[in-house]
Amino acid sequence: MTDPIADMLTRIRNAVQARHAKVDMPTSRLKVELARILKDEGYISHYKTSEEGGHTNLTVFLKYGSKGELVISNIERVSRPGCRVYVSKTEIPRVLGGLGINILTTSHGVMTGKEARKQGFGGELLCNIY
Repeated sequence: MTDPIADMLTRIRNAVQARHAKVDMPTSRLKVELARILKDEGYISHYKTSEEGGHTNLTVFLKYGSKGELVISNIERVSRPGCRVYVSKTEIPRVLGGLGINILTTSHGVMTGKEARKQGFGGELLCNIY
């Protein structure tokens, strides 16, 4: 697999569209950080890691509205292995005028665009979620 982050986002997107309660995927530190941010921002209910047969899995528990509305309506990969997208602290875009979030990897860890703007960091723009 050449892009495990795109695989994670695609698994979440497909599970949300199919109205699944949870989705499993292979884990990595970056994927756990992405799941942590999604939980902190209220896009998923929670996540957990488990080990089975020498492999660690990340389970993301999805969240829906009280009447079954989608919490994640769109999730898209911005920076790809073939075309990396880097932004400075002044170039961090707002997603849907502030209604969505974008996730960046900075020299100080993985954070939302809002946090990076506030702390004055730029970095690689991983994805947009709304």
